[in-house]
Amino acid sequence: MLTKFTTSNKISPTFFTPQIYSLCLICLHFLQWNETIKLFRGGMPLRRHWAHFRYYDCSFTGSEAVDYLHELLRRNSNFGPEVTRYQTLQLLRKFLKAHVIEDIKGRHGTEDFEDNGHLYRFPSSSPLKSFPTKLLLRDSSDLPRLIRWDDYEELPQRENIPPPKSAVMTSDLWNKRHSVAFGDVHECKLIRRKEITPKQVDHIWKSMTLAHLQRVLGLQSLDGILNPTHVNGKHIVHNVFSVNKTGIVVLENKAEDMPYWVVSAMKCLANWPNGNESKQPVYPGFERDVLKTVADYFGRLKEPLLTFHLYEVFVNILSLLQEQEVATEALQVSCLLLPPPNRRRLQLLLRLMARVCQNPHLPPLNDTIATRTLMVQMFSHCVLGSVDEMDLDELFATKLVTFMMEHYNTIFQVPSKLRCQVDEHLSHLKRVQIKYAGSDTDFSASPAFCKQISRVESEEQKVIGTQTPLHALLEGLIADKELPAKDKRKRLKQFQRSYPEVYHNRFPTEESKAAVVPEKTPRLKPHLMFFNLKKPFQPFQRSWSFRA
Repeated sequence: MLTKFTTSNKISPTFFTPQIYSLCLICLHFLQWNETIKLFRGGMPLRRHWAHFRYYDCSFTGSEAVDYLHELLRRNSNFGPEVTRYQTLQLLRKFLKAHVIEDIKGRHGTEDFEDNGHLYRFPSSSPLKSFPTKLLLRDSSDLPRLIRWDDYEELPQRENIPPPKSAVMTSDLWNKRHSVAFGDVHECKLIRRKEITPKQVDHIWKSMTLAHLQRVLGLQSLDGILNPTHVNGKHIVHNVFSVNKTGIVVLENKAEDMPYWVVSAMKCLANWPNGNESKQPVYPGFERDVLKTVADYFGRLKEPLLTFHLYEVFVNILSLLQEQEVATEALQVSCLLLPPPNRRRLQLLLRLMARVCQNPHLPPLNDTIATRTLMVQMFSHCVLGSVDEMDLDELFATKLVTFMMEHYNTIFQVPSKLRCQVDEHLSHLKRVQIKYAGSDTDFSASPAFCKQISRVESEEQKVIGTQTPLHALLEGLIADKELPAKDKRKRLKQFQRSYPEVYHNRFPTEESKAAVVPEKTPRLKPHLMFFNLKKPFQPFQRSWSFRA
C-alpha cells in the first residue's frame, strides 16, 4: 500500500523549525507520486504483444494499464473507492507526459495516452521525482498583531461638537456611608475608550482566525502555506454575520450572486420532484439536462471555489481527514477565509450534491456511473485546483470534495471557540477603565494567560485579596497622628462592627489595644468638684418643714 500520511506519523513541529516542517508537507506530494509509480512499475503485468507483424516483450496495452492502475488506486486508503476510470486515464496521460511510460517506439510527452490496444512500455531511466532541497517561501509576514488598548488611531472630532469630558464619580451618599470606616475616599475617573472602528474589528477577526487555523493544523507558522496579505478580514466578518436562517451567506451586491436561472436549476434538482418552480414541462431526461446546465455554469468559472491562494491550506487538511473532528474544524476555519461569493456558491453546490445523492425519487443521472460518483467527478475540479496543474490535483480534489459533501452541514458553521475568543477580546477593548487620582497604575495591558489553580488556593487568595487592603486601612487609621483621639476611637468602633475578624486579628486582647489606642481620660462630675478641702466631707443635708 501507499504510505499513509496521517496525524499519527506527521512530523511534529516541536522538533523542527517551521521551514523544515513546511518542506515535509511539500514532500507529501512527491512521496505519493513516487510511491504510486513504484507500485505501478512493480505490479503491472508485462508480457509479449504482437503489433505490425512483430512482437514486443515486456509491454502492455493501454486498456491493461487502466484496469490495473484503477484497481490499485481504489484499494488504497489515500485515494479510496471514489476514484473513477476517467481519473485513472488522466493520471496515465500525465505519466506519459512525465516519461513514466512511453509507447513502443519510445515516444512520450507529445503523444496522448489511449485506453485501447495501443502498446506501451516502461523506460529504462528512472521516472521518480527528486525531493526539493530548498524550501521556496512566499513573501509573507507574521500573523497580524492583535489590537490593544493603546493601538487605536485618533478619531477626527466632528465639527461644532466639543470632545466628551471624562466622567467623574462623585457620590455624596457613597462617601457618607464609607468615609466613617475608610476615611476620605479619593476621587476616581472613568476613562472612556475610543470607539472601535469596523476596520479594527476586521483586523481582530483576521488575526485571531489565522492564529486559530495555525493551531488546528498543528503548525508553528503558516509560512509557505498561506500569505496573510491574501486574507481579507472584511470577508471573514461578512461570512460570520451576514447569513440567513439556514446559514447561507447573503450577498450585499446582488450582481455578484449566481444568475437566477442557475439558482432555479439547482433548486429543481435539490427538491426533486417538487422543485420545478417555473412549471416547465418535464420530459424524459429533463433532470439530466438540468444537471448539465448547472455543471456548465460551474465549469466556466475562472477560478476554483476554494481559490488558488488557499490551495495549499486545503491540501494540508487532506492529512487530517482520518480525524473527523479535527478535519471538520480545520475546514470551518479555512472556509471563513473565502470571499463571500465563493462561500455562497460552495454552500449551495455542496448542498445540491448531498441532496441529489440522498434523493430516492430522482431518476438515475447516468446510465453507467452511480449518482454519488457522478456528482464528485463532475464538480470536484470546480472546487479545488492549483494555478499550475499538479499531477495529483484531481485525486486530491476528489478526496476533499467527498468529505465536504458528507459533512456539508457542519463545515460551514463558525467554530464556537473562535467566536468566544473574539467576543472576549472585543469586550476587553470596550471595557471602561477606572483610574484613581494620583495613581500611575496602567490597566491597559491585558493578561497574557490565565493559570488554573486548585480550589484551596482559590479560597486562600480570596481571603488574602480581601483582607490585605483592610489590614492596611486599619494600620493607616491607627498611625494617623493628625486624627483626634475621640474621632479615632469612634472610627475604630465602626471598623470593629463592620469587620470583626480583621479587628480581632489586630487586637486579640484589650492589652494590645491599650498599647496602641489611647484610653479615654476619666473626668469628675461637676457636683463633686466643689468642696472644702480643710474640712472633712459631709454630705449635704436638706431640712424639710411641713405645715399643719
